[in-house]
Amino acid sequence: MPPPGDWRQWLLIGGRGSGKTKAGAEWIKGLALGIEPFATQPHGRIALVAETLADAREVMIEGESGLKAAFGRHAPVFEVSRKRLVFSNGARAQIFSSEDPDSIRGYQFDAAWGDELGKWVKAQDSFDNLMLALRLGTNPRALFTTTPRNVPLLNRLLQDSQTAVTRMRTADNAGNLAPGFLEAMQHRYGGTRLGRQELDGELLSDREDALFDRATIDLGRRAAAPQLRRIVVAVDPPASSTKRSDACGIIAAGKSADGAIYVLADASRQGVKPEGWARAAVALYERFEADRIVAEVNQGGDMVEAVLRTLAPDVSYRALRATRGKWTRAEPVAALYEQGRVHHVGVFRELEDEMADFGPDGLSGGRSPDRLDALVWAVTALQAGEASPRVRAF
Repeated sequence: MPPPGDWRQWLLIGGRGSGKTKAGAEWIKGLALGIEPFATQPHGRIALVAETLADAREVMIEGESGLKAAFGRHAPVFEVSRKRLVFSNGARAQIFSSEDPDSIRGYQFDAAWGDELGKWVKAQDSFDNLMLALRLGTNPRALFTTTPRNVPLLNRLLQDSQTAVTRMRTADNAGNLAPGFLEAMQHRYGGTRLGRQELDGELLSDREDALFDRATIDLGRRAAAPQLRRIVVAVDPPASSTKRSDACGIIAAGKSADGAIYVLADASRQGVKPEGWARAAVALYERFEADRIVAEVNQGGDMVEAVLRTLAPDVSYRALRATRGKWTRAEPVAALYEQGRVHHVGVFRELEDEMADFGPDGLSGGRSPDRLDALVWAVTALQAGEASPRVRAF
């Protein structure tokens, strides 16, 4: 139920499977139909914002806990071409993507639901445009459901006097989850930072001893890369290929004429066989017309090159062997970030989570920093590599 009081935005922070989407769908249903205690009269103009348009449709509208499920036989109609949901009483809910904040301009609403706020791509711009459009009715309000992530917008909302906050734990919704799920998750993630965030719904600050800083990454973020003179795809293969194996880190990065490095893509894969991660690496190599694939071979040895050449016989490849610890290898890369010489083209949440959680003893909970390892290899290779005669724009 929505909290009492005079709030402008309701922040519902919960663990995985805690019921966030269900709560959001029921709130919108109550507003659209004017059902007390959600509303005293119907809200006719509603905004639905997700990370992507696909998420808005597949999770917020058509998901098992989404709006159609909340209405049952009297479900609203989704008009695909107009990107809107039409309720039986004429109320309308328009969907938007956080990738395109300007698409919200020109609309006005009396209510809004934003899902997975911590994952929004252009979070601040999307939030600002949404709040500026929330100007109809007598008391326009917004609900934001999210798994906690230590991102600037979420932190600012928590400090806002107009924000009401509700917290939910995955365990609180045990009666609606598959048998054994909680026990399995507690066994794997209990007591770890990841478990506290994804199961207990805690918003964790970055580690004080972390080598990388989120604020620094944000300052260096770019919407696009300039012309690049050299591009590499770095691969950090796992020791095995079971579902519980470490991920295979796969990162593409390029270097511009002024020496700046741009991280272009994270195609890391979890629990796939060698052919699976090799295919992903080759696809990234071809997509960016990269100069070389570089790979750590401490775990895979000659197998790494063999599986890559099975898919792409003429691929430019170089084997790298780690002779120093992960922290020591990553320190020069962290220094480049601090100097403003490395830029992320877009948002790479899983990679950035590893970076902000990487301390002298590795990641919290003992997990392997696979994406970070691949990033370190990519940046190191670009710093050491010769300039390519080709120039590519992205």
